[in-house]
Amino acid sequence: MQKSVVKDPALAETGEKRIEWARRHMPVLESIKQEFEKAKPLKGARIVACLHVTVETANLITTLVAGGAEVAVTGSNPLSTQDDVAAALAARGLYVYAFRGENEQEYYECIKKALEIKPNVTLDDGADTIAIVHKEHPELADQMFGGCEETTTGVVRLRAMAADGALRYPVIAVNDAETKMMFDNRYGTGQSTAHGIMNATNFLFAGKNVVVGGYGWCGRGFAMRAQGLGANIIVIEIEPRKALEAAMDGYRVMPMSEAAPLGDLFVTLTGDINVIRKEHFELMKDQAILANSGHFNVEIDIPALEKMAVEKTEVQNNVTEYKLKDGRRLYLLAEGRLINLAAAYGHPPEVMDMSFANQALAVRYIVENGRKLEKKVYPVPVEIDRRVAELKLASMGLQIEKLTPEQDKYLHSWQMGT
Repeated sequence: MQKSVVKDPALAETGEKRIEWARRHMPVLESIKQEFEKAKPLKGARIVACLHVTVETANLITTLVAGGAEVAVTGSNPLSTQDDVAAALAARGLYVYAFRGENEQEYYECIKKALEIKPNVTLDDGADTIAIVHKEHPELADQMFGGCEETTTGVVRLRAMAADGALRYPVIAVNDAETKMMFDNRYGTGQSTAHGIMNATNFLFAGKNVVVGGYGWCGRGFAMRAQGLGANIIVIEIEPRKALEAAMDGYRVMPMSEAAPLGDLFVTLTGDINVIRKEHFELMKDQAILANSGHFNVEIDIPALEKMAVEKTEVQNNVTEYKLKDGRRLYLLAEGRLINLAAAYGHPPEVMDMSFANQALAVRYIVENGRKLEKKVYPVPVEIDRRVAELKLASMGLQIEKLTPEQDKYLHSWQMGT
């Protein structure tokens, strides 16, 4: 099989330097890597990792290889691959099929090339590998120990598959680990989404109306960061408890139809389709900006926007202007793809340290236990989640309180009261 498909092998040296920089800021993953090098718990595992090919991902891949795994790497989004990182991984002799700017056909061809190693473990951002295995290569599903999924979008897809009885091997929802979603989704997405928007537009948040579609951990994180930059936040939410939380966090809460005429910037973070639609575009003010930080470019109804436009212009990198019949201009960032990876570096290594520590330990759990598990979506075992938190605290030089014997007895008894 073809060993690699990358944009420019000459970028490998630059990629190696950036990978090393990230490694120094990922102490938890580094400690797991050292453990894996000694124990080789992944010997015999053949892993397809369909992930955002970033410096942080490279350190996860290095950890899996240290554990004895054979790994093929492919990108999980056409605009999220960092070409110097892909080149560096290829230079190390790994199977790498990823480059920035893939069209849809090239994107799926890269995943299919990675599947030629005949994996027994899949790692996904968005569940595309799992979907292709189930639709086109069901014979591979039968040999799988299991898989891991690291995005909200992917977990939603996989739970739908499990509910339909279509899921043919167990998958761990790494996304739902507390040390992943509470930090990666909130602090990582919050910071990197703002970074991507500012990189693409030099947008001033202060004094602007910023409409946040979705108030899960990603939406919370971005709303918090945008407010910190001086923006007035409007939250769009379908779940009453999350909407109530947003209101008590001090934000305005309303339907998208009411927010559409008010917003200067609209950002979707829901994992669902067509959050912003034709009827909303019709109400928006001139020069409103549209961005998405959900996994797939389906949250903004781009086909509807294309039909409405009388003129389409690439005004600068990652900014497309759609001129409407009445003269209004709407700006779509990064083709509606993940703005934090398409126009910025993605999450900082300090938060990916915890996410990928969960990922690495979940892979080991799958290799050791997958054959005994049912074909459904599993949470990350709580002992893994707690261990990641403990390792992160230790790396930060922080200690926590311990229960006294008296306190422990009180918490485990019912006789003691007032």
